[in-house]
Amino acid sequence: MRQSMTGFASAQGSGLGLGWTWELRGVNGKGLDLRFRLPDWVEGLEPATRAMAAKSLTRGNIQIGLKLVSDGADGALRLDSGQLAAVLDAMHEIETAAMDKGLSLAPSTAAEIVGLRGVMTTEAAEVDPEALRSLLLADFATALDSFIGMRQSEGAALTEVINRQLGEIEALVGQAESAITARADAQRARFSQALARVLDNTDGVDEARIAQELALIAVKSDVTEEIDRLRAHINAARDLLAEDGAVGRKLDFLCQEFNREANTLCSKSGDAELTRAGLALKTLIDQMREQVQNVE
Repeated sequence: MRQSMTGFASAQGSGLGLGWTWELRGVNGKGLDLRFRLPDWVEGLEPATRAMAAKSLTRGNIQIGLKLVSDGADGALRLDSGQLAAVLDAMHEIETAAMDKGLSLAPSTAAEIVGLRGVMTTEAAEVDPEALRSLLLADFATALDSFIGMRQSEGAALTEVINRQLGEIEALVGQAESAITARADAQRARFSQALARVLDNTDGVDEARIAQELALIAVKSDVTEEIDRLRAHINAARDLLAEDGAVGRKLDFLCQEFNREANTLCSKSGDAELTRAGLALKTLIDQMREQVQNVE
């Protein structure tokens, strides 16, 4: 199924006294660029996630992050002697200042002191790295599936937009063909008038040579091949959109060819109506290319 290169997904999990969140973010890219922000103490995690991502993704700049936190469930409480000393010193200073002001403070209890932030800490339990890696990779697979699903949804929407734009390009090509037909009679009239003026004002001129020059001008202004190539490009783009796999690069190259033919059409136009059709084609092709640049 067609995929976009943009997307986002996340997955949460917990176990072994830890909680975690996976996040995947994707934007456009010429190739596949995987960037990781993972805890380095979980051995073998990056190679495993890289292999899983590379198996399912072909293009895009992908950021893969993992946040790990302790949930405190499996840790033992420990008194932080340094923090306790700091708290007691602060309490003594406060009581002394209060006495100097003639104030009397209620005595503090041990339970109240223990409840102050930082006095008691939780020691992290020993974690089995292999068991943790297995749990993390299972949730990464869930996040990756969700990420791919989002890219596929956006890819389906992109395909619909591009197909609609191809239909509009096809309609403009039809308008250009109609303009060419209307232009033909006007061109013949202009050439005949030009030839008559030359013959009326020149003695001993080679009529055959003049006719050849006028024929050469007519050939140079002929845009039949450009119209034919535009139609061929439309069919090729539709065929690519119907294919499986990554076709974004091919579509992008095809957009360049579309633009080349539209430029030539404008430069050889010599007719206001045909020029308008050519300029409209260029605008629409640029819009289509913007969409194509999101296709994997």
